[in-house]
Amino acid sequence: MTDVTTEEAKVIIAKHKNDSNFVILDVRSPEEFKKIGHLEKAINIDIESPNFQERIAELDTNKTYLVYCRSGGRSKAAQELMCQLGFKEVINVKGYLFGNYDRNSLK
Repeated sequence: MTDVTTEEAKVIIAKHKNDSNFVILDVRSPEEFKKIGHLEKAINIDIESPNFQERIAELDTNKTYLVYCRSGGRSKAAQELMCQLGFKEVINVKGYLFGNYDRNSLK
């Protein structure tokens, strides 16, 4: 399990920009995802939804996942669960990813 800062996440995202084996996973609520915004190409699976584990289990465990939320707490919990389920590489972004709700900050 790897934890990175927002600055480190920017580098990772740029490095994997065209990598089909790299997935950006937003574990916030659908409301946060829509109203506040999200990173380009991010998929949203709400960690607080009752079917979170089922939805995560449908993902390819061999891909690399960059997981984020608002403060890093939910993404850390998601990272731990994903690792328990056999995911090979799950990167947690510590702290708030967007700064001032600027979803373009990591482009």
